[in-house]
Amino acid sequence: MPKNKTHKGASKRFKITGTGKLTREHTGKRHLMEHKPSSKTRALSGTVVVSPADAKKIKKLLGR
Repeated sequence: MPKNKTHKGASKRFKITGTGKLTREHTGKRHLMEHKPSSKTRALSGTVVVSPADAKKIKKLLGR
């Protein structure tokens, strides 16, 4: 039986932590930033843990 391929779009968007949790970037920071306040920009920086409801599907796409 052949190996399953990793979904390349998902592999670029999500990272797996050492404990097995999935992390992602915040949305809303790519464009149209001129009219958004700096406080919102700072709040959207960094990463956040993916919800457990979505984590199962994403792990399947990543081949885990």
